[in-house]
Amino acid sequence: MYTENKTSFPDLSETAWDIIVIGAGNAGICAAITAAEAGCSVLVIEAAPKDMRGGNTRHTRNLRAMHDEPTDILTDAYSFEEYFDDLMRVTKGVTNKELAELTLRKSSDLTGWLTDRGVRFQPALSGTLNLGRTNAFFLGGGRALLNSLCHHAEKIGIIISYQTPVTELIIEDGFCTAVKLENGQSVSAKNVITTAGGFEANLDWLAEGWGDSAKNFLVRGTPYNKGIILRSLLDGGAQSVGELDQCHAVAIDARAPKYDGGIASRIDGVPFSMVVNKHAERFYDEGEDFWPKRYAIWGRLVAGQPDQIAYSLLDSTGVDRFMPSVFTPIIDDTIEGLADKLGLDPVATRKAVDDFNAACPDGPIDQSILDNKATSGLSPEKTNWAAPIANPPFYGFPLRPGITFTYMGVEVNDRAQILMQDGKPMANLFASGEIMAGNILGQGYLAGIGMTIGAVFGLIAGAEAARTLNSTAQENKQ
Repeated sequence: MYTENKTSFPDLSETAWDIIVIGAGNAGICAAITAAEAGCSVLVIEAAPKDMRGGNTRHTRNLRAMHDEPTDILTDAYSFEEYFDDLMRVTKGVTNKELAELTLRKSSDLTGWLTDRGVRFQPALSGTLNLGRTNAFFLGGGRALLNSLCHHAEKIGIIISYQTPVTELIIEDGFCTAVKLENGQSVSAKNVITTAGGFEANLDWLAEGWGDSAKNFLVRGTPYNKGIILRSLLDGGAQSVGELDQCHAVAIDARAPKYDGGIASRIDGVPFSMVVNKHAERFYDEGEDFWPKRYAIWGRLVAGQPDQIAYSLLDSTGVDRFMPSVFTPIIDDTIEGLADKLGLDPVATRKAVDDFNAACPDGPIDQSILDNKATSGLSPEKTNWAAPIANPPFYGFPLRPGITFTYMGVEVNDRAQILMQDGKPMANLFASGEIMAGNILGQGYLAGIGMTIGAVFGLIAGAEAARTLNSTAQENKQ
């Protein structure tokens, strides 16, 4: 559960702000810092209290960055071509290729920019997630990154107002004239940067795309992303991008809280298990690819099963192949006993496991590569890391769809300007982060790319919002 302790609000309407940033996550604070460093006065408005600030940023661990040679925090090289190929594969080409290329190329600058503003990174990681070459991990995770950026922001004069929900943007002919606050105040600025996330915590809006199954979703991300800013932008004439039912949704432990379970609720054992639905039937290839390239499809897969529930089954060998969950696995010495504890039919589960085991190849698996150790005779086949579930005790995790963020948002151009339905840029409105990520992520996901999109377009939005003001000021002087 989460609680809010309301405090008295300062009068934000008395100041003539150059730029208002809505949302104090990675995208918003990067935008605010960039604008402030260009000489603008900046107000950041955040709906959450300070200890829950930053939307989904505090649940993150890393960003995905292009680099042509090894660094102190990334191994080997990760070229633009490989990065772009990875993105095209997971999105199946459903992306704005111009904006995707822009994002990937500019990702090479992010670790240096963030380091210069106090963010610290871990040395390159090795192990089962295969991310040491592609992803830079924040020392202390997303919350530590956020703390460092907010500290730097405040040091250079940026005002961050917490517990300040926005109820509406007043937009006239593509120009935002005012930002209405829940406390009744109305604030305005020359430019407004919207980084307030998607609508994953608005279950009614999710149901428009998912139907009744949305009631069984768990909101892995922040409870504050209710889509209020997105709805206001769309009502004000912004062009939408992406589909209602496209989102970052992973398979999380069904025992996780309804909201804000975060990354700790994810179950990473899928590639080394067999996954069945409530009828003890397998429904997808658990070993299709490395987990960082497939974990974000599993929420959608579970959402498509009866009652939006599934179960990951492992033996005593498989359970040691991945990072443990915060939730204790359900354990029994027999498959039938485990099935009973999970609420599965013991006979059907026993048969499913026996059929799976019989289809597995001989010999050990190699989880460090796509080892082509595939089953034979099943539908669907497991194409890598197929090992029998044979060594007791046996372990089970119940799975639910855990939605992190939605992909439907507003269309932007390469200057982070929000586009109207006629294709023209809105006069003083910019966007970064989840609210525009659907331009690049039409479907699918690559581990860490959400933070990359937020930071890259945060820097672009802050720079462009400041540039337009500085250009106008220069013209007025002349």
